[in-house]
Formats: sequence, structure tokens, C-alpha cells
Amino acid sequence: MLVSLSIRQLAIVDHLELEFRKGMTVITGETGAGKSILLQALGLALGDRSDNDSIRHGADRAEITASFDLSQLPQAKEWLAARELDTSECILRRSLLNNGRSKAWINGQPCPVQHLKELGSLLLDIHGQHAHQSLLRKETHLETLDQYAGLEKQTSQLTASYRAWQATHKRLENLRQQDDSQRARIQLLRYQVEELDQLAIQPDELSELEAEQQQLANAEALIQTSQAALQLCDSEEGAALQQVNQALQLLSGLKVANLQPVQQMLQEAQIQLQETSRELEHYASTLEVDPTRLQWVEDRLSSIYQTARKHHLQAEELAAHHAQLKQELDELDTGESSLDVLSNELEKLSTAYQIQAKKLHQNRISAATKLQKAVDEQLAYLGMEKSQFRVSFKPLDGLHALGTDDIEFLIAPNPGQPAKPLVRIASGGELSRISLAIQVIAAQTSSIPTLVFDEVDVGISGATAEIVGRLLKQLAKRGQILCVTHLPQVAAQGDQHLHIHKQIDQDTTLTQMALLDEKGRITELARMLGGIKLSERTLAHAKEMLKGSRH
Repeated sequence: MLVSLSIRQLAIVDHLELEFRKGMTVITGETGAGKSILLQALGLALGDRSDNDSIRHGADRAEITASFDLSQLPQAKEWLAARELDTSECILRRSLLNNGRSKAWINGQPCPVQHLKELGSLLLDIHGQHAHQSLLRKETHLETLDQYAGLEKQTSQLTASYRAWQATHKRLENLRQQDDSQRARIQLLRYQVEELDQLAIQPDELSELEAEQQQLANAEALIQTSQAALQLCDSEEGAALQQVNQALQLLSGLKVANLQPVQQMLQEAQIQLQETSRELEHYASTLEVDPTRLQWVEDRLSSIYQTARKHHLQAEELAAHHAQLKQELDELDTGESSLDVLSNELEKLSTAYQIQAKKLHQNRISAATKLQKAVDEQLAYLGMEKSQFRVSFKPLDGLHALGTDDIEFLIAPNPGQPAKPLVRIASGGELSRISLAIQVIAAQTSSIPTLVFDEVDVGISGATAEIVGRLLKQLAKRGQILCVTHLPQVAAQGDQHLHIHKQIDQDTTLTQMALLDEKGRITELARMLGGIKLSERTLAHAKEMLKGSRH
């Protein structure tokens, strides 16, 4: 529950330190005294959007700190623990800067403002004074029913299924709507890739074929030339090797030290000539005049050169170009071949969605029956015993994010009349009571122990107002109720009473808030009953009203 609230330099508040208790706390004050500032401060502490106008004139920043007791809030503790924050306390702090920015802290640790909103949704629920107006908007009815029935998680799961179906459906439609140019591109790529597949050029094949073609075309001349060179080195009389051998024989009989280097060089020359002769002989033996092979090589080269010209490339670029075209075709072909895959996937997602939607629909039907009965009981308690509240269901065609239910709240204010939409039937007072009945019932099923009601009793008066006060007091037994009200019948039901008033000091306007004692409560109730001038009658009436609320 909310334990304390500190407000500094917000609007016309200089500094307020407020403490709250269990039960029902009523907040009253004259119009313009600043009751809305309290709710504004709570909203800011829970992550509401801020602006420069929120800061008190002349101040450089506003500070709001809200402290909560988590003893009855296991979900909030889990949220803190999941983010490695202290779970022994819960202090939310918000600082508004006059440059339009703001800072946030949870238990002393800086955090994004979004974290305040997430945690705040587990701590406190505010029912605004315009809640009855939202009932006139049909789109709020489904959300109200889901909240009452605790179906938010199930609805969220259905929404996720819808998003998955929607994304797959969009991909499928995009594939089906490929334009003619893309289809023509696919056909061209298939032809080109098939042609290059048939050519099947291998890495380094071009350079190897060119070398082989050169060798085959000159094979006869190469054979003749290599054989002639071999004869000059070794085969014929007077060949170089024979002459070197003869020179070595002549010098070998001489014992002259100065000629030993010469002999060594001749020996090396002898070895080199022998190696050269063997290499020439081997090379000549590998050469073959093969016109058939030469023709094949030349035809193969011609095919490669001709294909390269068609693609406006150098022949050596064909292999890389082939790989690039295949990759592009694979990417486009994947899209075409994915049509069947995506169609099957879409059908599965649609089936899964329909199963979830049917189950959610059944749960909503069951919850609507209970809600109708509960609202009718509350309306009878609020003086509309002849009215009947109904939840209308109409099926929606196709798939939708929130399910296949078109839901609208209806009211039949008098017996024998058909139920019609609230916007066509309910008067202002009736709408306020219907709204209050729904809010009270929704609060009974809420897991949030602290509920704030901001003038939800607008349009209600007399005996009905006293009943509203009793309803809120009964609701407060399960937790904590903060109620901003202008009705003395409601204010009298409070377990504690906070009074807000403006104090004008020279040119400065300040908002003050005080916890009223017994005497102060009687005076404030009398003011609410009879205005500024308090008579003995209004004071007595206020005293009796306060006394009656305790029985």
C-alpha cells in the first residue's frame, strides 16, 4: 500500500509530506485548492509524462517521492528481484527539470521512466473522474471486461499469435505480388546460370588450356628444336659434352697446381651438360603431335571466349560471374519456392489463432455473465434496481489482434425495454452510477491493494451518495482506498480525512494539506454541506453524519 508521498516545488505546492494508512482515506477541499495536484504527483511518481508547466514558478526542479509497503505485493517484489533491486522497500522518486527532461530512481538506483510505469502498474490503480465518459467509447468495453475477468495475459498471447500470422501473411502477399520485371529477371538468371553450368569452367582451366593450346600448336617445331639442341650438347661428334670430356683428359695428366681450378670448372660444366641433355631428351619424349586434342582444346577455348563476350566480361572473370548469378538466383528462387512453405505456415498459424480465440471467447462469455449479474446488483444498490446491464457479443470476420469478439456494454433502464448502447440511453447521473458500479466490481477482482478514486461520484447526490461512500468503505477493507470527493456523504465514510486548501501569502499561492481531527472533520463536512458560513444546523448535521458513518 501507499505509505507516504513527498511533493516539492510542484505546481503551487512548495513542500508537502503526506502519510497514508490502510482503509479509506478521503481527500477534500475547495475547487482550485489543489486536489488534482496530489493525483498529478502520484501519476508522475508512477511514470506519467511530465512537462515544464508542472514545476513551481521560480523553481529549477520538482521532486516527488512515493513510498510503498510491499508486504501484500508479491508481484512487485518479483519485479524488483528480477532487476536485482532491493525488495525490502519500495521508494519511487521522480525529478522534473526545467529543461523539460526528468530523472527517475527506484530504491535509490537510477532507472528509465518506463520502469516507474511498469512497477507502478503493480502498486496502484487510479480510477479517474472521467472514467464514466470512457464508457461511452465502445473500444474501452473489451478492455474493461478482460480486466475484470483477468484475461489480460490470455489476450496478450492471442495478440502475439495474431502478429505472427500477420507478419507471415504480409510476406506471402509480397511474394505473390512480385512484379513482371522481377519475374523476367528470374527467367534470365535461370537461362544464364544454366548456360554457365553447362560450360562448367573450372578454376585455372583457362590458363591451363591456353598453355596446352600453345604447346600443341607448336609441337612439331618444338620436337625438332629440342632434338637439335640435344645433338649439339651430346649426341653428335664434336658435341659440347665430348669436347669438355677431351679437355679434362688432356689436363688430367698434368700435375700443375694452378690448373686445378680449371679442372674443377670443367668437371662442373660436364655435370651441367649431362643434366641438360637428360632434360632435353625427357622434354622431347613428352611432346606429341595430336591434331585431335589440339582441335578439342581450341573448341573449348572458343566456347569460353564466346560466352565471355555474351556477358561482356573478360574470360578469366566468368567463374566469379557464374557464382554471383547463382547467388542472386538462389535468393530470388528462395522467394518463389517459399510460397508453398509460407502458405503451409500461414495455415498453421491461422489454426493456432482460431483455437486461442475460441477459448478466449468462451472465457469472455462466462465472465460477461458474471459481470452482468454483479453490475445489476450494484445498480440496484445505487437506486437503479429496475435497470439491466448487458454485454453484447458480435462475431468479427477474419483475424484481429484482440480476438474475434465485438463487445459493447448495453443498458435497459426500464423493464420491457430492449437494452441499447450506453451513449443512447444513459443520462449523466445514470452513467455515473453505471460507471461506479463497474469500477467497484472491477476493483474487487483487482490484485492491486491501493485504489485511487478521483471524483468518481460526479453526478451523484442524496441517498445514493451515502451508498457510494459505503461501497468505497466496504471496498477499503481489502486494502487501501484514496478517494477525492466533493460529497459530504462520501467524505463522512472515510477512516481518515485529508483536507487541501490554498494559502495566499502576499504574491505567493501555496497548497497545504492537513490530516483532520474529529473537530476538523465536522467543520469540513459542514462546509461541504452548507458553504463558507457555517450554521449550528449544518454543524449538527455534519456531526450526525460522521457519527452515523461509524455504525
